[in-house]
Amino acid sequence: MNFLKYDLGSLKKGEIVEVTLTKGANVRLMNSSNFNSYKSGRKHHYYGGLAKKSPIKIQVPNSGHWYVAIDM
Repeated sequence: MNFLKYDLGSLKKGEIVEVTLTKGANVRLMNSSNFNSYKSGRKHHYYGGLAKKSPIKIQVPNSGHWYVAIDM
């Protein structure tokens, strides 16, 4: 699976993650557990989805360690 990964580190609930794209892509904001499941091709939960416009802004739902994955 080809995707771009960004380790955002520790974020607090309510912070905004802003991703700027040059073309449409799937943008997934995930915690550590869900990111590991995503990498392994297992069922996972994420915030975001198909972004057709840029930038896309996603609010962090709870405090913790977060990742963004971008794929086509």
